[in-house]
Amino acid sequence: MIFLNRGEYVWIDDPSSDHEIRVQIGAKVIQAENGVVVLKDDDGRELKLPANATKKPKLMHPSSIEGCEDMIELGDLNEAGILRNLYVRYKNNIIYTYTGSILVAVNPYQSLDIYSPQVVAKYQDRKLGQLPPHIFAIADNAYHRMMRNSQDQCVIISGESGAGKTESTKLILQFFAALSNQHSWVEQQILEANPILEAFGNARTLKNDNSSRFGKYIDVHFDIKGTIKGAKIDHYLLEKSRLSFQSASERNFHVFYAMLNGMDRKSQDALRLTRPADFHYLNQGSDIDLLAQKDASDFLAISASMRVLMFSEDEIWEIFTLLAALLHVGNTRFQTFEGQHNDFTRIADWKPAEIAAEQLKVSKQQLVDAFTTKRTRTGGEEIVSPLNEETCYDVRDALVKGIYGRLFVWLVSKINDAIFNAPDGGNLKRIGVLDIFGFEIFERNSFEQFCINF
Repeated sequence: MIFLNRGEYVWIDDPSSDHEIRVQIGAKVIQAENGVVVLKDDDGRELKLPANATKKPKLMHPSSIEGCEDMIELGDLNEAGILRNLYVRYKNNIIYTYTGSILVAVNPYQSLDIYSPQVVAKYQDRKLGQLPPHIFAIADNAYHRMMRNSQDQCVIISGESGAGKTESTKLILQFFAALSNQHSWVEQQILEANPILEAFGNARTLKNDNSSRFGKYIDVHFDIKGTIKGAKIDHYLLEKSRLSFQSASERNFHVFYAMLNGMDRKSQDALRLTRPADFHYLNQGSDIDLLAQKDASDFLAISASMRVLMFSEDEIWEIFTLLAALLHVGNTRFQTFEGQHNDFTRIADWKPAEIAAEQLKVSKQQLVDAFTTKRTRTGGEEIVSPLNEETCYDVRDALVKGIYGRLFVWLVSKINDAIFNAPDGGNLKRIGVLDIFGFEIFERNSFEQFCINF
């Protein structure tokens, strides 16, 4: 027989878990009389312990019952204790928890009123742990360590897809801008870089409607007074494979849908654009029109941010023309024909190829030859040989990935031209913010996702 008191908390095996590695969950004793013990677990399920049970559940440490701000203080410092602590706080809309100087953030998937100017002011110039855990506390700690010790600092943001890394990065940058207290043009430009980077580098995935499909490192530069003087962005592992393939319920990069849902009709007609469903590179996932209203407003934000960052009107138009060309390239189809000696591949529908060639400013024949033939040089002689249909599709997709990758590099370089000021005599201090794109396991994983996961 097991003796427990009503109101006590214990650890029990999760009855719903079928995972090979089970993690215990918490339960409260709601009845303990006449040898009958009834528990209510953290998910609200009631469990009656067998009358002949002899193994007493482990009592929960008092620090684990209501949860604590710093998990180093947990008496049950194990996987179950850590997960329950985060769970208890999350149920109370407390999304931030410390583990020493590390901040654990759980995405609330809703707007919380915890980032107002009043909260920013509250966390300025406070020691870590002096106030409840918050992303602003981490940013403030990095800033004042830099100022006090004259040492560059770095904030590393990592986690699975959908954890809130992109939003955390933006909040840190906004806090630095508030600390600088200058409301300068360069601060505004740094903040305006986000809509562009998200449009060209983020996409909807199974877990996240705004998943970063690239990694970025933002170096924010401060002068000796702590005022923001500029920033520099480095990027890596852009998931170019997403351009030609998306799994069900996923989308390509945001910018394509923003362009098709937000651009005015006259401009769309000039670029021969219609609906996302009409383009092979955009219609592979389901629910492609689900975010159409947001896409339209995003297009206005992207265009406005480009102007703030000194993109000329001609450059903006050339960017969207290039994106339109990639969509038309994706609609190019091939067909195999039997020749006298060998099979050869031709364009099945010339219209998309003609439009793409015009927008890429190359001749139609040059584009077709690039897709359907290969050139080799042997002994000073050039040999042109046909490609099979499957290889033609691979070449088409490789061209699109190459162009988009170079466009992304140019965009980041253009942004850096606007926000980066070369160090003046080595007097600038830096805080780096590293945003690693999320761990995620798909049925079909890209090479870039494989690199991040492992």
